[in-house]
Amino acid sequence: MVYDCGSCMVKYVLCGFNFIIFIAGTIVLGVGIWLLVDMSSFIGLLKVVPADKLETFISPTFIQQVTYVLIGIGAFMFLVSFMGYCGALKESQCMLTLYGIMLIVIILVEITAGILAAIYKSKAEVETKSMLKLSLETYYNGTDTRDAVTLAWDSLQISLKCCGVESGEDYQNNKAWKDQSYIIPSSCCALSLDNKPLDPTCTTSPNDVNSYYRLGCYEKTIEWIRVNINIIIISAAVLGLIEIVGILFAFCLAKSINKYEK
Repeated sequence: MVYDCGSCMVKYVLCGFNFIIFIAGTIVLGVGIWLLVDMSSFIGLLKVVPADKLETFISPTFIQQVTYVLIGIGAFMFLVSFMGYCGALKESQCMLTLYGIMLIVIILVEITAGILAAIYKSKAEVETKSMLKLSLETYYNGTDTRDAVTLAWDSLQISLKCCGVESGEDYQNNKAWKDQSYIIPSSCCALSLDNKPLDPTCTTSPNDVNSYYRLGCYEKTIEWIRVNINIIIISAAVLGLIEIVGILFAFCLAKSINKYEK
């Protein structure tokens, strides 16, 4: 139906880009559904794959929590890309318009979140700290249970060399730690290359030498953001540009289709 060169190019760019996102979304959604209906076979498959520290990420608790995240992300990618791909391929004005509206909503949500964070910066910092402390004090399950929250905190503390939200003292409000002899988890300690504490007494007698007990992860995260702010800004700008181009392409193609239908 679309005959001019520009509209044809827009059509196939939209098709190609959304087809890639569609395939990725389908894979993510498929893995999430597989985990939901048959977690045991997935764990069995992962166990035969040789990979260092893979056992950390194949606990049933962790996988169960990740399942719903995968299904949510996969379904969202699937829906949006399906509208863009099929709308362009079938030259459906309705689907292309809906696709463009979806992208506009996504951009508006992103802009609104950024504006609110800037306006209520102080309150946002307080709320963020409270949320982080709640996750650490309520859902961090100690050394035995490897769930998503525990793994996330351990990974953050190891990578940023920090402990707790404001300091290692945050763990004293965690019931799982009150029932044990530990003061801090091993991820707060100075670690060897295989992520073992250099000082075996670190978890029970932390100090400034054998651990990062006094270095809170919130401040370390803010510091990391400041150091990498240029990369973050460029990434956000590229993402926003892609979304804007998608919106323009969708509406331009829809207008072109409407013109030829008349």
